[in-house]
Amino acid sequence: MDAVPALDEPLKKVLGPATAKVMAEHLGLHTVGDLLHHYPRRYEERGQLTHLADLPMDEHVTVVAQVADARLHTFASSRAPRGKGQRLEVTITDGSGRLQLVFFGAGVHKPHKELLPGTRAMFAGKVSVFNRRLQLAHPAYELLRADSEEAVESWAGALIPLYPATAKLESWKIGKAIQTVLPSAQEAADPLPETLREGRGLLPLPEALLKIHRPHTKADIEQARARLKWDEAFVLQVALARRRHADAQLPAVPRRPRPDGILAAFDDRLPFSLTEGQRKVSEEIFADLATDHPMHRLLQGEVGSGKTLVALRAMLAVVDAGGQAAMLAPTEVLAQQHHRSVTEMMGELAEGGMLGGAENATKVVLLTGSMGAAARRQALLDLATGEAGIVIGTHALIEDKVQFHDLGLVVVDEQHRFGVEQRDALRGKGKQPPHLLVMTATPIPRTVAMTVFGDLETSVLDQLPAGRSPIASHVVPAADKPHFLARAWERVREEAGKGHQAYVVCPRIGDEEDGAKAKKSPEDEAEKRPPLAVLDIAEQLARGPLAGLRVEVLHGRMQPDDKDAVMRGFAAGEADVLVATTVIEVGVNVPNATVMVIMDADRFGVSQLHQLRGRVGRGSAPGLCLLVTEMPEASAARQRLNAVASTLDGFELSRIDLEQRREGDVLGQAQSGTRSSLRMLAVIDDEEVIAEAREEATRIVAVDPDLERLPALRTALDALLDEEREQYLEKG
Repeated sequence: MDAVPALDEPLKKVLGPATAKVMAEHLGLHTVGDLLHHYPRRYEERGQLTHLADLPMDEHVTVVAQVADARLHTFASSRAPRGKGQRLEVTITDGSGRLQLVFFGAGVHKPHKELLPGTRAMFAGKVSVFNRRLQLAHPAYELLRADSEEAVESWAGALIPLYPATAKLESWKIGKAIQTVLPSAQEAADPLPETLREGRGLLPLPEALLKIHRPHTKADIEQARARLKWDEAFVLQVALARRRHADAQLPAVPRRPRPDGILAAFDDRLPFSLTEGQRKVSEEIFADLATDHPMHRLLQGEVGSGKTLVALRAMLAVVDAGGQAAMLAPTEVLAQQHHRSVTEMMGELAEGGMLGGAENATKVVLLTGSMGAAARRQALLDLATGEAGIVIGTHALIEDKVQFHDLGLVVVDEQHRFGVEQRDALRGKGKQPPHLLVMTATPIPRTVAMTVFGDLETSVLDQLPAGRSPIASHVVPAADKPHFLARAWERVREEAGKGHQAYVVCPRIGDEEDGAKAKKSPEDEAEKRPPLAVLDIAEQLARGPLAGLRVEVLHGRMQPDDKDAVMRGFAAGEADVLVATTVIEVGVNVPNATVMVIMDADRFGVSQLHQLRGRVGRGSAPGLCLLVTEMPEASAARQRLNAVASTLDGFELSRIDLEQRREGDVLGQAQSGTRSSLRMLAVIDDEEVIAEAREEATRIVAVDPDLERLPALRTALDALLDEEREQYLEKG
């Protein structure tokens, strides 16, 4: 039987079952290779050698000194009530001054035996003050057997790696385990092709692993990091390049619009001309649709940049070519809204088969989970016969019963709300893979990562259509300046007085079930108050500062028909103020709404705040967004809100968001940033490395898509793409 390669050796065999179990459960480390790739988070210097006469407070220092005396005291304490507590006090001197060391409890035995008067040693620890005297509590120490200057210098200058650790496994224990497996690093297979590595002056992998775990100098750390970042960027780029290469081999039906078809008729009836950006992006999409392999395009556009119009023109091009288009929306409210705006924009072109419908019209159907049985049957029939060219719906579109006559294009709105399986199920409904257009209003972490890494071709809409109004944003510090909050409600009244409308957004609904489930952030714990709730705030406003105005509520647990009725009523101007949860975050379009007040704004992410804010300023009157918070001025939460208030640039905000949240697992489903296949690489800081790695990967995959000439790279790819992630990319 073949021996297991050194890096695939289970940790159980090398470190013993107890340690291996903790590493597997708490750090996800199973093999020697996993442990070698568990890199230090940072490095602690034991400190330059310091004279006792000039010790700095609160800093880590290393001193060389001689023990002057050592005394063991016993004392009574809550843990040792019978006077059995032990404290060892050791006084050391280096000729320039004296310093007290103190050890407690079980920690006294070893130093009591070793630190005898006259012993010379190096001591490292943090300087503190006790009874007006400087001391080191529980310092690390190393006895100096011979008075070797070299030993003193090398020990004091050493860089101590500090590892991402858990309560069950301290950093120094991980360090010891790594010391045990480090010799295996020599056998690490190098995934970078030699020409690439040498051309870029990168270390071989075994040397990089050695230097990251046991650096002698800071230059060692830099060199190792540069190399290991390249590994991550390159292997990931190869995975994505192979995905793009495979997509290019898939068959798809080319869909070209007819010169006198429904698209041309639609363009003729538009009351405005497209922006330069909309025209350019449409051309990119039409070029993709005309090819015989599936389009995979990401359309990023600022809130209100006209993405829906661009998507609708793409859908009409497919209808022209005899196919059907499906638009997938994350919520019923949004699906209904898209259906309304699409049928309004199309007019009689959406009345296919009806009296008064235009001659080249098609049918636009809505399909959601809450539709009545008869309407649903008719919609399903229209899709199966091809009568309906366009369908707009929620994930109800994915159910097995839904059959398409000829699905040519899938448009996914707000891509981050959909699981990959859901997108995949919809794409599986075409006879051949349909073209795919994914839209997002704010690049959110995974999308930014995928955009930088590029598994989809990207189009960006960064101009706002003419007639859009600017939005002013301000932070309202309710705790520091309560009169600012009072002024915020006055502004809402003023806007209502001019005939405009307002949104008030809260993080929580406010019935008991919801309160019990509300997760507490550390900030909640500090404040001891749950997030503000729609039902409570609506009542307080209607009775207090907004008395006399028509206040309505909207949240996710209302019946779909009720939600739709409230939204329609608000859009028709039947309410002045809508108090809502984030159900209004995406796509809700009420041009008459000019103010948004976001309560407990610090409980929302940057992208979410930007999305919410995009609901106002959609008409000709300027928009106002007020971010209400009780967080103190110096807090990170306040700085996040100041960033949102200072710019309307969603791309800039997505960078801030990503910096704060970390990347999440770029390939996996974790988006929180806790589990990441990226250990060294930071999507924001390392854009250059990623861009270069993408070029190299594309070049290599074009020549050798199966990586037959690069077995070590193939192995690294298999390790990165375990089965779950491989499928994830497959479906991407």
